[in-house]
Amino acid sequence: MTKFKALLFDLDGTLVDSEHFHFNTWNELLAESSIQLEYSDFLKNYAGIPLPGNAARLKELYEIESPLELLISRKEELTVERLKTSVIDLMPHVQETLDFFKSKGLTMALVTASKRPDVDEMFKKNGLDKYFSLMITRSDVTNSKPDPESYNLAVERLGLQKAECLVFEDTLNGLRAAKAAGLTCFAIQANTDDHLKLSAADKIFLDFQIVKEFLITNELI
Repeated sequence: MTKFKALLFDLDGTLVDSEHFHFNTWNELLAESSIQLEYSDFLKNYAGIPLPGNAARLKELYEIESPLELLISRKEELTVERLKTSVIDLMPHVQETLDFFKSKGLTMALVTASKRPDVDEMFKKNGLDKYFSLMITRSDVTNSKPDPESYNLAVERLGLQKAECLVFEDTLNGLRAAKAAGLTCFAIQANTDDHLKLSAADKIFLDFQIVKEFLITNELI
């Protein structure tokens, strides 16, 4: 396997523990229609799926009267507002792993299905912007994950070969996007129940500490 020169990271659930946040903001919005999601249902059916897809699914499933575009825009507005007052922690071992990758001079890019205002607010809170030389968000593409457009655009802007890029994802949608772009993808997922559906990943790890040790031991960076 070629040594990797660039590391491409998903955001939600990979770098930041944001699933509870998105679950809560959806439920706040859905409460207006007397709807409440269970967290286990949210993780299984909505985590890792871009907002438009989730909005369309919820509207159809619960027969929500609000127009789809209004539902999407209201969720976007609520997300930005709640991000200003919420604390969203990094996933385990992310901080020290990013520091290590930076010390090695590796190029790091963010490839996320979140919109840029959400990313900007989250980065401001967590100080993540110092690690990334490139950010591709849902605002930058026509088709978000699981479409490969965002990853293809990232590789193009990095000016590297695809074999030189390694992707980190935590959900099936993200994994599909990376593999459809022809990239090596490591899944980072502490929930072993999800490992079977992530079996198309090149490797599956429980956390970034184990990933870092694997990359060093196998001289991949």
